[in-house]
Amino acid sequence: MKMNFISRIQSNLKGNRIIHTKRLSSGLLDGSYRSIYKGRSMNFDELREYVAGDEIKDIDWKASARSQKLLVRQYTAERKHNIMLIIDTNKRMLADTNKNESKKDVALMSSGTLAYMVNGNGDYVSATFLQGSLIRHFPFKTGLFNIENILANYNKEASVSNDSDLNKSFEYIINHYRRHMIIFIITDLKGMQSISETILKKLLIMHDVLLINIGDADMSGKNVYDVESKKYLSEFFTQDKRLKEIADQRRLDIYHECIDKFKKLGIAMVTVDSIKDIDGKILELLKKHKGEKK
Repeated sequence: MKMNFISRIQSNLKGNRIIHTKRLSSGLLDGSYRSIYKGRSMNFDELREYVAGDEIKDIDWKASARSQKLLVRQYTAERKHNIMLIIDTNKRMLADTNKNESKKDVALMSSGTLAYMVNGNGDYVSATFLQGSLIRHFPFKTGLFNIENILANYNKEASVSNDSDLNKSFEYIINHYRRHMIIFIITDLKGMQSISETILKKLLIMHDVLLINIGDADMSGKNVYDVESKKYLSEFFTQDKRLKEIADQRRLDIYHECIDKFKKLGIAMVTVDSIKDIDGKILELLKKHKGEKK
């Protein structure tokens, strides 16, 4: 298998090639992953000063008494992690972002970059997305060939005939998986709006859930093509300033509704508009997730 997508990911990374399970992820991924596991499946790493939000059971009382400071034991993850990618394949993803990049391409590269970064730890990566009304599911595996296979198949499924409903992917996960996972949802604004709050609550009982929003292009100017209606929009609408203001406000309202929904549930989210920003946005998302878990 040619590693076309992996090669693109490697050339796009700016140095954040691995999310390490020791130093880097002690502040990022270990803080996120740790909530997944019951009991202590971690290796002791070092002592550090207590900060608000640390587990009381991690306090080393003997060391604290000696140093006259409250110290906690810091651990690093011992076992592999289960990363589930739920990627939107609806034809909306064929539209562009505000940076004039294909949403499908940005979604593909976001998913692949995330998988590539955790692959450095030997973590297991799975993916679920829809081929129309049919579920495409890729079992948990390690390695770059697994990631390349997921991305190559996603690249084929996001098409003009795909009217898939993201919630069906979630229902599949709820009905078929009992293992603990970190679930990354990759979708756009309408996808976020469509996600059932009831389904999210079911997922959060057992899993950590994070979301990457692929930004939408502005629907104004000349030659604006609407992917959903499969036609160019009339310039009467796309060049009218008042109609643009109304459309922009409506989109902003939907965005804030989604933000409120995810914040209430403790789900961290970032928006990605361009491939060049992906690795930084992933690290930003993990920092947000750690904050949500406190």
